[in-house]
Amino acid sequence: MLAAEPLRVNPAQDTIHWLERAVIGLNLCPFAKAVHVKKQVRVAVSEATDAAGVLEDLAREADELVATPASERDTTLLVVPHCLQDFIEFDDVVARGERLLRKKRLEGVLQLASFHPRFQFADTDVDDITNFTNRSPYPTLHLLREESIDRAVAAFPEAEAIYGANIEALRRLGREGWDALDVGAHP
Repeated sequence: MLAAEPLRVNPAQDTIHWLERAVIGLNLCPFAKAVHVKKQVRVAVSEATDAAGVLEDLAREADELVATPASERDTTLLVVPHCLQDFIEFDDVVARGERLLRKKRLEGVLQLASFHPRFQFADTDVDDITNFTNRSPYPTLHLLREESIDRAVAAFPEAEAIYGANIEALRRLGREGWDALDVGAHP
């Protein structure tokens, strides 16, 4: 009897697929397309198996992002496929990541956003389609340059309307439409 091949995952490829089909394709972030087309988005995959390792990777990626010109790398997605599957644990790591950026004196330089396969807004049911605005194939920490955010908001004067537009777009799409995008983790 032949041994079964181990399942192989490609978190970077799955994340790019999600970025292109959901984030850009549904226009959930109107600023994402420009940096993606210019190849200014780094997708880094953490091999960490615990929170401490993820935070070490986040610190390294933050340092590299700050040291790299924005014209080469404007933003970094740190994908975490081997741990932090529990959303509450992940949310704790996000808070610790924000403290790490403050300790490194990067507050006002970098901002940390987050995405998770089990993301859930307070006061929503787990399957509420609105949660999918922040759902990604794997736990993901997103480092953004504050100056880039400022430029994007200046170019998009109604930035506060993005959230509402995203909720309406997902409600129109529905769960069946989301599932048809096929933007989850692939074995």
